[in-house]
Amino acid sequence: MKAIMVMFDSLNRNYLPCYGNDWVKAPNFERLAEKSVTFERFYAGSMPCMPARRELHTGRYNFMHRSWGPLEPFDVSMPEILKKNGVYTHLITDHFHYFEDGGATYHNRYNTYEFVRGQQGDNCCGMVADPKIPECENPRKFNLDNWRQDWVNRSFMDSEEKQPMPMNFDLGLDFIDRNKNEDNWFLQLETFDPHEPFYTMEKYKDLYDRDYKGNHYDWPNYGKVDDPEATVEHIRKEYAALVTMCDVYLGKVLDMMDQHNLWEDTMLIVNTDHGFMLGEKEWYGKNIQPFYNEIIHTPFFMYDPRNPSQGEQRQAICQTIDIAPTLLSYFGQEVPDTMEGSSLEAVINNDQKIRDAALFGIHGGHVNVVDENYVYMRANITPDNGPLNEYTLMPTRMRDMFAPSEFDEATMTGKEDFAFIGCPVMKIPTQSFLQSSTYGHLLFDLKKDPHQNEPIENLDIELDMAKKMIDLMVINEAPDEQFTRLGYEKKSEITADDLHIVIEADSSQLDRDTPIGVLLKNKQAKAVLKKYLGKHMKNPMFRMAHGLSLSKLQSMAADKMPIELVDQIEKDLKALKL
Repeated sequence: MKAIMVMFDSLNRNYLPCYGNDWVKAPNFERLAEKSVTFERFYAGSMPCMPARRELHTGRYNFMHRSWGPLEPFDVSMPEILKKNGVYTHLITDHFHYFEDGGATYHNRYNTYEFVRGQQGDNCCGMVADPKIPECENPRKFNLDNWRQDWVNRSFMDSEEKQPMPMNFDLGLDFIDRNKNEDNWFLQLETFDPHEPFYTMEKYKDLYDRDYKGNHYDWPNYGKVDDPEATVEHIRKEYAALVTMCDVYLGKVLDMMDQHNLWEDTMLIVNTDHGFMLGEKEWYGKNIQPFYNEIIHTPFFMYDPRNPSQGEQRQAICQTIDIAPTLLSYFGQEVPDTMEGSSLEAVINNDQKIRDAALFGIHGGHVNVVDENYVYMRANITPDNGPLNEYTLMPTRMRDMFAPSEFDEATMTGKEDFAFIGCPVMKIPTQSFLQSSTYGHLLFDLKKDPHQNEPIENLDIELDMAKKMIDLMVINEAPDEQFTRLGYEKKSEITADDLHIVIEADSSQLDRDTPIGVLLKNKQAKAVLKKYLGKHMKNPMFRMAHGLSLSKLQSMAADKMPIELVDQIEKDLKALKL
């Protein structure tokens, strides 16, 4: 038996013809749907990129215990289990987050791996002189080193074959061709596309009406849309062009499956980690807004040679955590007890329900639950979005390590505190960029309002969904403080009266350790922030940072907010007559 997983990044299902789109050109995704089973209710779990990939390995949610980070020493790993039991595993990827501190322990779980460099701001092409950057519409407003490096990388990609995705798929096709007559192997072929920036060659852009007259624009800032509608439409077409490019290279995998009749003995999975918002509900991006369907309700296709169903749909609620147990059972391996997901074999065979509800979210953000009828997004009720902790033996984030000061209040858990961990780990107090209380609790009726335009108010439904969420959190061994920040301390004994309790901030003392969101709610404190931060308050990074204190934000952006500035802000805050 063989298995191939083709994984994209930030693929919005609403841009695929097989999910109802009528203008994006993606014939190979349509061909895929004819060759496989299309899942209608597939959801991401832990967000975003690397937390989703950790789920691929471990088969369990991780966002309750940890933000973006590497595989932990206590994590089980699906590719490693296969490797240790005689199934050859190979990773081919241009996803540059594997090359950073927060993704550094994934690739060695496979027998072999190949990296393709150059996506987005991947630090691969060294150039001391600044690159030539054209006049850009709504240019990048934060993480400018990443912006600069992207333009360096683009200067080396003046033709399609020099772009990472084509090189990535060439390696994948070579692996498949070289090993087509061998048995017992798993190929994970993943590309960073169609993740932003939406960089493609002109031939893909020319497939779409191009009446846009503005400056160069293929990388929207995360946040509320501040572009005119014509510009939003341009961004959507830039994204569509990149989806079409993805479609072309997916087609090459399908061609090889046909050419060598691999359908006889090869499982094929095509998936993504999450979606992306392209102006829907006046949002760009992901992570900082509630996880609407454009982000969390993802495309998923699967072909199983043991039951070669083709051109069919499945309605069961499934998630990324189901991929690891699916592949393990496919190759005849025992699924570890720590995995919360289930094999999709029964779903393929007869659309058997494998769960009543699914959990999803991001560390420190809304905690969400979805069933066949509703989705409930639960916000924090505490003013500082706390308590919140990182549970880890690998203290790194996306691009850096934890600062030594972050360990000042760290403690060690007991060996028995979390059964799925089974050893002491660091418990490190933290703050989150996210402040879900900004948006409040949200409840949507997915049958009457599939586009989630109007949240509903119904305490009976809200209580039912809250209890489903609590049950899943208990199964996940969510830390006690997660229940506290959500107002779920009573757990299964919660009542409707408990759902809308809010713990108010103590505004008797405002200082550098007060969450920014709390400061902004006080007119006097807000005026102090405007006095000293001015234009920085319009920066998307600041708008995302309502859950952070000034001291935490300063440690992350010392170049824009020197400590002396924070000292002066705190002095003025303490002088306020509250």
